[in-house]
Amino acid sequence: MKIGVFVCHCGSNIEATVDTAEVARIALTYPDVAHAEDSMYTCSEPGQDNIVDAIKKYGLDGVVVASCSPRMHEQTFRRTVERAGLNRYMFEMANIREHVSWIGKDREANTNKAAELVRLAVEKLRRDAPLHSRKFDVTKRVLVIGGGVAGIQAALDCADGGIDVVMVERESTIGGKMAKLDKTFPTVDCSSCVLSPKMVDVAQHPKIKLYAYSEVESISGFVGNFTVTIRKKTAYVDWEKCTGCGACTEKCPARHSPDAFNECVGETTAINIPFPQAIPKKAVIDPRFCRKLTTGKCGICAKVCPSGAINYEMKDEIVTEQVGAVVAATGYDLMDWTIMGEYGGGRFPDVITSLQYERMLSANGPTAGHVKRPSDGREPRVVAFIQCVGSRDRSIDRPYCSGFCCMYTAKQAILTRDHMPESRSFVFYMDIRAPGKMYDEFTRRAVEEYGVQYVRGRVSAIQPIQRADGSLGYILRAADTLLGEPVEVEADLVVLAVGIEGAHGAGELAEKLRISYDKYGFFMERHVKLAPVETNTAGVYLAGVCQGAKDIPASVAQGSAAAAKVLSLFSRDKLENDPQIAQVDIKRCVGCGKCIDVCPYGAIKKIDFRGQPKAEVVETVCQGCGVCNATCPQGAIQVSHFTDNQILAEVNALCQF
Repeated sequence: MKIGVFVCHCGSNIEATVDTAEVARIALTYPDVAHAEDSMYTCSEPGQDNIVDAIKKYGLDGVVVASCSPRMHEQTFRRTVERAGLNRYMFEMANIREHVSWIGKDREANTNKAAELVRLAVEKLRRDAPLHSRKFDVTKRVLVIGGGVAGIQAALDCADGGIDVVMVERESTIGGKMAKLDKTFPTVDCSSCVLSPKMVDVAQHPKIKLYAYSEVESISGFVGNFTVTIRKKTAYVDWEKCTGCGACTEKCPARHSPDAFNECVGETTAINIPFPQAIPKKAVIDPRFCRKLTTGKCGICAKVCPSGAINYEMKDEIVTEQVGAVVAATGYDLMDWTIMGEYGGGRFPDVITSLQYERMLSANGPTAGHVKRPSDGREPRVVAFIQCVGSRDRSIDRPYCSGFCCMYTAKQAILTRDHMPESRSFVFYMDIRAPGKMYDEFTRRAVEEYGVQYVRGRVSAIQPIQRADGSLGYILRAADTLLGEPVEVEADLVVLAVGIEGAHGAGELAEKLRISYDKYGFFMERHVKLAPVETNTAGVYLAGVCQGAKDIPASVAQGSAAAAKVLSLFSRDKLENDPQIAQVDIKRCVGCGKCIDVCPYGAIKKIDFRGQPKAEVVETVCQGCGVCNATCPQGAIQVSHFTDNQILAEVNALCQF
């Protein structure tokens, strides 16, 4: 066997702390290494051409590249060796950037360690064998989970590209958080006017099948062939008959139900349609507050419904859909802001969240666009906005920035003056993050044209006071870090820019999709730079805030990006599996079933082999994670390209140094 070793300078990333020429010289002493050299940028076109030429010139049977992380360029170099006529799996990569040059400054020690890592890669490559993919059919339908603006964009782009779309939304209407907004920054145009046409397009598109008020129950299968079980939740209204006339809502006597769409600022009836532009515009009964369902008495909605759509005996319905790809666009929810005790969240009636304030400002909100204090219904004269409530705060384990709070606070401050010209607005902030197009100009407009007073400093506490007229007031105490002195502001209404986290239930959905997520509920992308919409499970893509904080334009862009990935996937009639998967040695397998129990992908099944139970790997489902390999007491399962012998060869080579 002849092996070639190519050591990359990566500019100065590696060469600054590793003697790459010495690493190449040492590599020539390793068994079966016929050629070794160092180069400035191995991943560049000249660098790749050099590898191709060396393979042909020296008759190389395998290649080792010592450079950066395999997550960056492993596929690049595999295509390179394939171009030269080698099997793409006769290639190994030694990570001497992240694992060596970036974590130490001792050039001699780094050079020795880099040489050791190259030795490990050489020893593994000596035991590698060509692997070949298998082709399988693909179901050209896509599941979009979440009907917010990102999910809507992904669904429409896929549908316009000729792909059938199944959209699942857990609420009774699509639109997500954007449907709750009054205006959008930086153009201050009507949110509903922008979003509603797209919602209608989803409802009317012949290639989109919408399951509203539904949740994904389970997902099985593999890229190109997923089986999705969907639970259609009980609405107690037959949507086939419901016309959305609203007669049931008008007559319902249970009028003290918390209005979830309006962020519980107002109350609604037990049967309702969230808002006038809802898609689908269908009524839903909340069984917690319906008198008929809780006491057995009432039934007025059934009596007044002109189409006979009310059905108190309705149950959840389970449906199954076949799809080839999945786009997760589940959005976000606000963190539990009541843990910020210094702000009185949940205790002081006039301390509200930014989303609650949006509903007050909105013409279709509970106050018809008139800003009123929850405590007494009066119009506030002084409104204080507090930013970074639950963002960039390590004391409550929220170190990240929520991304769009600076901008919507500026927007709300501007709208406050539009709604109440005589009012005053104060914004308490840490610093302003407005990097988008026209964003900085927008925040300056709030100060220069609308007279919003920005105070740089965190509010330490909010103290309620009783005024002479009997109304409540609130004293906000902070330190102005620009003036270097304490500040006190008396406000009538306090609006908290509450930080965001992954949507409630995101963790459970991630486990169903078999994708990774962080402790804040955000789904993890496959690579933060090179694969921001892909996940570690082939065929599952991300769109919008479910992946991390982003505003509406970025969410729409990522929705289109996810759709582009789906269309690219479906551009082929057949897909190829990754051959780096588990293989069962039938002779050694005792049929204990432990591998079946631990497989996170459900890729192993029990079969009958000559009257004895044995394990069998479903090749198209297996992701090559190796859990079964580590669990099997007989060592009957090996992962191709990562066998026990290959790993032990690396360990033995390391022990020789």
